[in-house]
Amino acid sequence: MNTEIVAAVSKQLPEDVGKAGPRGLLLILLLLIATAFLVRSMTTHLKRLPRSFDPADRAPQVVVPDTPEELFQPRREPGEELLDQLRSAPLAIEPPRAGDDRPDAPQG
Repeated sequence: MNTEIVAAVSKQLPEDVGKAGPRGLLLILLLLIATAFLVRSMTTHLKRLPRSFDPADRAPQVVVPDTPEELFQPRREPGEELLDQLRSAPLAIEPPRAGDDRPDAPQG
C-alpha cells in the first residue's frame, strides 16, 4: 500500500517546475544591458591608455617657465625638494649618545 502512495506522489509535478518565469527573463536582460555598458566603458578607458609606458618611448616634455627669472634658475627634478627636506630633518632613530646612563643603553 505504501508503494502506491509514493508512486502517485512522484508522478504529480507542480505546474511551474522547469519553466523560466518573466522574472528570469527580466534578470537576464538586465545582466546583458549591464554587461554592454561595462564593455563600452572599458573600451573607452583602454583607448585612453598610451601605447607604451616606457620613458624612452614618450615624447620629451617641454617646460615653459612662468617668469623670466625661472629661465636662469637651475631646474630641479621632481621630488628634489622633498628629498632635501628629508635630508635636513632629524633622524627618527638616533644612535645612543656618549655618557648615556640609561639601563637599556649599550655600553661602548
